[in-house]
Amino acid sequence: MMSDSTVNSARKTRRRLSPSEKYELWVGVLTGQYTQREAASRWEVDRSTVISICRTAKQGALDALAAAVPGRPGQSLEQAQLEAARAEVERLRATVAEQAVALHLHQGKSRWG
Repeated sequence: MMSDSTVNSARKTRRRLSPSEKYELWVGVLTGQYTQREAASRWEVDRSTVISICRTAKQGALDALAAAVPGRPGQSLEQAQLEAARAEVERLRATVAEQAVALHLHQGKSRWG
């Protein structure tokens, strides 16, 4: 039977990667420079960590691209969605006002007097 110290020394210690190391790992996997297994070995992390980093980086890139509006400085996804919702509210407000005017003209002023 193994002692606790033998089990602990055989078990890999968890390594925390810096954001720049995670980015480098992701770019390496993305460009085919490394397989996920090779990246895990190179950065001394578990393959599930590599998979998680790649998923997170992909989602972050998609969110950033979705929020990118030409001609406007970088906005978060939430800011871009809020701005789009406000524009839609204003568009609907203008449509309701136009319809109210059209209804008023169609029914005539006789009902108001």
